[in-house]
Amino acid sequence: MKPLVLILLLALTLSGCNASKSIATFKPQPLKIDLKPIALSSGIISHEPMTIALTPIVDAPPATFSKADRIVSYAFAFDGVRYKRGGTSIDGMDCSGLVVTTFERENISLPRISRDMALRGDPIDLKEVSKGDLLFFATRKNSKVISHVGIVTTARDGFVEFIHSSTTQGVIVSNMAEKYWYFAFVEARRVI
Repeated sequence: MKPLVLILLLALTLSGCNASKSIATFKPQPLKIDLKPIALSSGIISHEPMTIALTPIVDAPPATFSKADRIVSYAFAFDGVRYKRGGTSIDGMDCSGLVVTTFERENISLPRISRDMALRGDPIDLKEVSKGDLLFFATRKNSKVISHVGIVTTARDGFVEFIHSSTTQGVIVSNMAEKYWYFAFVEARRVI
């Protein structure tokens, strides 16, 4: 998983370089495909070789990544980092530290405490969440007070995954279909 994250980060870094135009450094050549005769029970069907010209798309726009894509990609750079209360680095991270650090990279300032974060942005229905939205949870026993936050990484047709820092497993991806998270869920917010 980590090599994939590093490749994604490298791709994001390189895509940020300000190249003025894409320049083709080769002359596209037609591709010749030879079709050989096919033997069938009813006889032989013969085909003449044909040439098909395939040319690359040179003027394709450069790949662009949304702010949400960049936020989620950067959050994945911390996948596997151990939990550390108050942590905001690869040496250790708590849930709000992951969110603050990740969003800061995109110049989005958020409070350091998850329950204060839950006052930012617009509330949205869980069915409407998308990549980069925040999910808030009440994880303390017999309490409805928000104490945990995660960033939506995938959202489609009732399937929602989020990255967060778990006290027992560090930075991981979890699913809203997991019983624990389903019942601890309080609200979702969009801050992007």
